[in-house]
Amino acid sequence: MTMSNKTIGLRSSLSSPMAVTPSHVRQQTLWFPMRITYGRVERMFHFRDLLEHEHLEYFLPMRREFSKTDDWDIRQQLVPAVHGLIFIRSTQEHLTELKMTRRDFEPMHYYTNRFSQSENDRVLVIPDRQMDNFRRIYDAQDSRVALLQYTDFIAKPGKRVRITQGDFQGTVGTVKRIKKSQCVVVEIQGLAAMAITFVPPSWLEEIPESTYRTFMTST
Repeated sequence: MTMSNKTIGLRSSLSSPMAVTPSHVRQQTLWFPMRITYGRVERMFHFRDLLEHEHLEYFLPMRREFSKTDDWDIRQQLVPAVHGLIFIRSTQEHLTELKMTRRDFEPMHYYTNRFSQSENDRVLVIPDRQMDNFRRIYDAQDSRVALLQYTDFIAKPGKRVRITQGDFQGTVGTVKRIKKSQCVVVEIQGLAAMAITFVPPSWLEEIPESTYRTFMTST
């Protein structure tokens, strides 16, 4: 299974959000999902190098892609898991300055929440706890973990749970049945999702929706 860049209730903003975001929000160090225009593999790797040069923390989810060579050998390479998507930890003020003053950063665009009722959250940010919850699963590189296309599970109901034992103890997610298998799905704001398979039911603690939402939105 692979992951797609389908978003639910989100869009990529092509204009600067500085005019609509309060200054105290612009100056906070946060995780921002960013859309890179025409984010081909080579361009994404070049953009990653730019971020490293700027000493900016980033998260670029990767997946293995397999292809056949002319000699019918199987070749594998690491490629970005979601087309054009990278997460950057910085202040909105600094990222917007880079975008407005540096040509190499012009293809970088914010995601915005089109259903926002407040100027404070027009630009989409990922809370630290939600990012840590996702990266913990991603970084495990475990055979029981699979990247998902968001459409694989978005319409499926599921209960909110916390894993209480094993390698993924403390992880919070949603129980979903995907391709006849029960999984615990861990997601980031409708942008990316991973499924943990083969979790014994006795290791799952059901939690209220309010507890889940608090966990996913707190820093």
